[in-house]
Amino acid sequence: MTTTMQAIVARQAGDPEVLRLDELPVPAPGPREVLVRTEAAGVNFIETYQRSGVYPVSFPFTPGAEGCGVVTAVGAEVTEVSVGQRIATAEARATYAEHFVVSADTVLPVPEDMGSETAAALPLQGLTAHYLVRSTVRLGPGDTAVLTAASGGVGGLAIQLLKRVGATVIALTSTPEKEETARGLGADHVLGYEGFAERVRELTDGAGADVVYDSVGRSTFDESLRATRVRGTVVLFGGASGQVPPFDLQRLNGAGGLYVTRPSLAHYLRDAQERAWRWSELTDAVGSGDLTVRVGGTHPLADAAAAHRDLESRTTQGKLLLVP
Repeated sequence: MTTTMQAIVARQAGDPEVLRLDELPVPAPGPREVLVRTEAAGVNFIETYQRSGVYPVSFPFTPGAEGCGVVTAVGAEVTEVSVGQRIATAEARATYAEHFVVSADTVLPVPEDMGSETAAALPLQGLTAHYLVRSTVRLGPGDTAVLTAASGGVGGLAIQLLKRVGATVIALTSTPEKEETARGLGADHVLGYEGFAERVRELTDGAGADVVYDSVGRSTFDESLRATRVRGTVVLFGGASGQVPPFDLQRLNGAGGLYVTRPSLAHYLRDAQERAWRWSELTDAVGSGDLTVRVGGTHPLADAAAAHRDLESRTTQGKLLLVP
């Protein structure tokens, strides 16, 4: 077995050009870990925040938590995962590399008929969309959801999952191309961002939406509150425009007894049973053709900087992948 591998390494915080191809030792799995030969790695916004210094990390740093590949070695205490098994994960470390390690407790089995790009693109955004739709707020026929960044990776999957449970989807997008994407994925209505609360109330006969899923944050949060019905919920699950400033909770009373929650994926993957339930529902839906996973682009591992530039330009639709 080879003892070295190619990997992306940032030696300091900075712009995308700090991401450079380097040669590192192949990591050894710990007692409860497995070593995976990478077939594809997902590129996500959190890695741009880590790379640029917005989120603190220790340098030198190899980004990446998401990927798909084949298990090549297992730790001494691992019995439930086998060498040769294809797995995916959103909970690894340093997946921008030819090999990565991940806890055996968090691996996701990849169906035989699922391609590597789909398997690498699904975990983080798919599991996020799943918990938003199936757990954070339980929706059904007659309920209305507003979704920011609706043509993005999480947004596109969430539209499809919301339609599967019978909800009416009001999608927010920023360009005609993204509007077309959202409609193609099943959105009932597509709006721009300017003054969207008033339009949402028009579409709901003045009532407002049952839930607003807001991943944009600072620039949309006030409109999200205004778009929400009495006793409705604003789910703030990202901050693409910046973090929401300190907030007076009394505003929720004046706006109609609203609920606000700030979830993250880790709080919805509490144990093996929950992880397996979410993943099996997603892979079953992909396998039946009910859920489309969009890959917006692939880059060779060496072009990680280009992938980050593409992602930060906010012009991409669907998942960006690095392929060793």
